[in-house]
Amino acid sequence: MNATTRYPTGRRLLAGAIPSLATAMLTACAVGPNFHHPDAPKTDHLTAQASPATTVSTAVPGGEAQNFVAGGKLPTQWWTQFSSEPLNQRVDIALHGSPTVTSAQAALRQAQENYRADFARLLPSFDGSASATREKVSGAQFGSSTPNIFSVFDASVNVSYGVDLFGGTRRVIEQQSAAIDYQRFELLATYQTLVANVVTSSVQEASLRAQIAATKQIIDQQEQQLGVVQKQYDLGGAAYSDVLSARSNLASVRATLPALEQSLDQTRNRLAVYEGKLPSELQASDLDLEQMKLPQDIPLSLPSELVKQRPDILVADAQLHQASAAIGIATAEMLPQITINGSYGTDATHTSDLFRDGIWSIGAGVTQPLLHFGELRAKRRAAVAAYDQAAAQYQQTVLLAFQNVADSLRALDHDAQALQSQYEADAAAQESLQLTQKRYDLGATSYLDLLTAQRQYQQARINYVQSLAARYQDTAALFQALGGSWDGLPATASR
Repeated sequence: MNATTRYPTGRRLLAGAIPSLATAMLTACAVGPNFHHPDAPKTDHLTAQASPATTVSTAVPGGEAQNFVAGGKLPTQWWTQFSSEPLNQRVDIALHGSPTVTSAQAALRQAQENYRADFARLLPSFDGSASATREKVSGAQFGSSTPNIFSVFDASVNVSYGVDLFGGTRRVIEQQSAAIDYQRFELLATYQTLVANVVTSSVQEASLRAQIAATKQIIDQQEQQLGVVQKQYDLGGAAYSDVLSARSNLASVRATLPALEQSLDQTRNRLAVYEGKLPSELQASDLDLEQMKLPQDIPLSLPSELVKQRPDILVADAQLHQASAAIGIATAEMLPQITINGSYGTDATHTSDLFRDGIWSIGAGVTQPLLHFGELRAKRRAAVAAYDQAAAQYQQTVLLAFQNVADSLRALDHDAQALQSQYEADAAAQESLQLTQKRYDLGATSYLDLLTAQRQYQQARINYVQSLAARYQDTAALFQALGGSWDGLPATASR
């Protein structure tokens, strides 16, 4: 991240909490349920089986053992744990250039302004008015045949105040405060998703480059082998079927290259979109898996902390809060609405007399719903049903979040085992190919055996590169599943 990146400060976070504190006080005597955050799941485990304290290791870059630290604190800017400056630059560009971030920030500002507008409803509204009228009336009504022409000037201030006796307005403000939380957590979710997408796509790009390089190396070897077989055939030392087999095998390997290159192009185009650029504008530095560092200490949040730091769970919690406030709003609509109105002004026929004498009025009104044929009760029942729906959606979000963490956690252990096996398979296939090549050169084995050894090595090499990339990608997926660290994200708009 560069020096211009701004981060949330304690003062800013405190300022962001003020509307929530004000809303809590205002809703103390409002009709409808007072919202309480759901309890965290009562469990101490993230997976059904006890996770190992460490994974197996493989003696290659990216094959280091990873240690799981229960209750550990998530690292700030978790993507920097990969120790790749090109990757850090890509994330920084994406966080500052992605339209999805700009859109989420604008949605947050909109919710903040709506909150301010609704909060103003608790205070009286003042409106000023002024008018000037020129009139001509018949003099007959005054016993004169001469018409009267005169001017009337008016200036007044009108005051209106809705007494929030049952807390309907306060519930509206509470609902809008929850809407701010919703948009704020949506913004955090946007940050987290964007960062994870940039990291996993960058790793995928590096993996594809490595697979393409390995495939080209195999193609070079098989082109050389085809040349040898062709010479042997020309000299009568090999059958034409061997030449055909060599050509067929070379063509088969070459056929895998366009698909890999297409995947690489698509990955780079996707990275450009993440950074808020056109594909033609992407100027990213190439990444090399062997130059990246695999994070070795992985903090595992406690289940009680997971529900407090996963943005999607917090989004669902904010939606539940909004639904709770909606019940209070619907309840208040069934009760009397009290308004107080007043005005103070002056009338005069000359501007010089406009403010000599004042006229005023004050009054109050009560509106009580009498007969709406069940409309208001139905609206309240609908609000209760919406709350039940939001509660079920919250529960489902929590379940999926814990599944996501469990899947990612187990994936790291399995990835480490798979990499160890693929590394051994790659080493064995390479040694087998070398031995088979020597035996073929000495005439001790058939060309078919050589082709088989080449295919095995090609597949083993590709599988090894994919397994190596999986360790990096699934590590990033676990950081995302745990909620990441908000401290490393650009500051959100303040309330």
